[in-house]
Amino acid sequence: MITVFDYGAGNLRSVQNTLAEIGAEHKQVDDAEGLRQAEKIILPGVGHFGQMMRSLDALRVRRTLIERIAAGVPFLGICLGLQALFEDSDEAPEVKGLGLFHGTVRRFPEHARVPHMGWNELEPRRQTRLLQGLSPKPFLYFAHSYYAPVCDATAATCTYEVPYTALLESGNVFGVQFHPEKSGPVGLKIVKNFVEL
Repeated sequence: MITVFDYGAGNLRSVQNTLAEIGAEHKQVDDAEGLRQAEKIILPGVGHFGQMMRSLDALRVRRTLIERIAAGVPFLGICLGLQALFEDSDEAPEVKGLGLFHGTVRRFPEHARVPHMGWNELEPRRQTRLLQGLSPKPFLYFAHSYYAPVCDATAATCTYEVPYTALLESGNVFGVQFHPEKSGPVGLKIVKNFVEL
């Protein structure tokens, strides 16, 4: 059973439609108890980093999320769900992320047109289970103004003015900056790969 966490502003319907299309059993939860029962967790995110983290704190799930990930529960963060894994973000410097990975989420340079929106090619750095069965450099759909730094967990990058983490994998933790739920058959395959871990 896949647990999709609802913090009040995620792109839930598209993610749920994707899970339904590949025949994956799933449920939506919005509290710590739901997370404690999860076999796999998806955290979709759209909007503002500060709003997302404050919502997670208001729902009192920050510690539970970290504990479940530390316990080995497979986790997939989408867009802001990826950015939340880092320590902080230029978008809301006063708010802390989950801090599973070192580094700050930055805004694209001033001269860059934002949001970075559209189809872009992934540049794999190493093998990742999420891209199994796909072409070496698949195209995915992006929509974001801030980007996560390249780190040891980065499995694939994308370049828009600067290279950034487009996909990370570290043990049971996965994050994607792109939107697999808006990326057609390639996105479906990525979500299916996560479901079948």
